[in-house]
Amino acid sequence: MLEAVEQTALKTIHTVQAIKAALMDYKHRIRETHKFYSQDLINHLFIHPYTKIEFLQNELGISRITATRYLDALTQDGFLVKHKVGRSNYYVNQALNQILLN
Repeated sequence: MLEAVEQTALKTIHTVQAIKAALMDYKHRIRETHKFYSQDLINHLFIHPYTKIEFLQNELGISRITATRYLDALTQDGFLVKHKVGRSNYYVNQALNQILLN
């Protein structure tokens, strides 16, 4: 039983470290390439493995047009992958999603 607890704890530590590394990577790369960089934006991208325009609008207090522009720019640069489901666009944080699936 203790071995199972140890293995679970080690896997959790590895997951947390991988998320932190991905967050820092996104932070530095977005800061270098986009004027709209903010810590609130980075935090938002790592709270959930995906986001929507409405979520970003509400979280950052920005207009729909601005939120769409931010998310599309991040998609174009490979930070996010855009999936259209029905009438909604979902923006998946590839790095975070990959970590969580492993």
